[in-house]
Amino acid sequence: MSIQRREFVAALGSGALAGLAGCAGLVSGEDDGDGPAVAGETLTLATTTSTYDTGLVDELDGAFEDRYGVTVDAVALGTGAALETARNGDADVVMVHARSLEDEFLREGYGVNRRDLMFNDFVVVGPEGDPAGIAGADSATAAFEAIAAAGAPFVSRGDDSGTHAEERAIWDAADAEPGGTRYREAGQGMGQTLNLADQQGAYTLSDRGTYLSQRSQLSLVIHVQGPIEGGPDRLANPYGVMAVNPAVHGDVEYDLAMAYIGYLTGPEGQETIANYEVDGQQLFFPQALSEDPDFQQYVPEGWREDGEESTEG
Repeated sequence: MSIQRREFVAALGSGALAGLAGCAGLVSGEDDGDGPAVAGETLTLATTTSTYDTGLVDELDGAFEDRYGVTVDAVALGTGAALETARNGDADVVMVHARSLEDEFLREGYGVNRRDLMFNDFVVVGPEGDPAGIAGADSATAAFEAIAAAGAPFVSRGDDSGTHAEERAIWDAADAEPGGTRYREAGQGMGQTLNLADQQGAYTLSDRGTYLSQRSQLSLVIHVQGPIEGGPDRLANPYGVMAVNPAVHGDVEYDLAMAYIGYLTGPEGQETIANYEVDGQQLFFPQALSEDPDFQQYVPEGWREDGEESTEG
């Protein structure tokens, strides 16, 4: 399904955004005078470097903290490390962007109540001179094959993040193997990886949001667009949020985690995501509210095939 900007804006419509603003007032921070029951608590969020480096998490968390009188402790990691932190019981809620890893987390019983949250996309960036000649390539796979054939430098996240998982999938589909002295794994977040690629005149795969938020400090340019700007759908980058299962880790702040998920996926949180910009550029697109919700978002993909369905009437 295409997620080009013009289709998204047309589907959402100005009236929908106005409705979001009005509905946000239905949820207030008023209480019975004694303050919310969770006041003073700390919610630990394991999230990706892309949501943190772009400043979106700070934008979202401020209003939530004010409403409930709590603190959100955001720990920025790659998706794999964020989910591992939650597996260990060291987070209450996770916000990540690698559906295959999220599904594994759900299947293992560590996560519950997953929700689609928002999306942006991936882009292939590199030196303005484009030594591998990938500009305008009709697929990320073709671009990676050209980079390898040209022996051009490439910097990988190399950190088991959602971006790294997407990069590995593209290399797997390409008729080329990453490696050699021209291929370097940064083992760091997206912001640091972009800086390293810039210093080395290398290509890299980035989420659009982090690239746009740092573009003014980089000489790298986008050579292959994702679907938001008409590029291939395989470069779509959806984000999900889910609570850590309190049946596995009994000391998690489950009630607060569910309040946070409700805030992020409700009118106020979705409007904040839609309105968040850096240098006039929208970085993320809300995905949680729909008159025709996708119920597959709550369970691992293919769950109906994996589990037996009840036949009781």
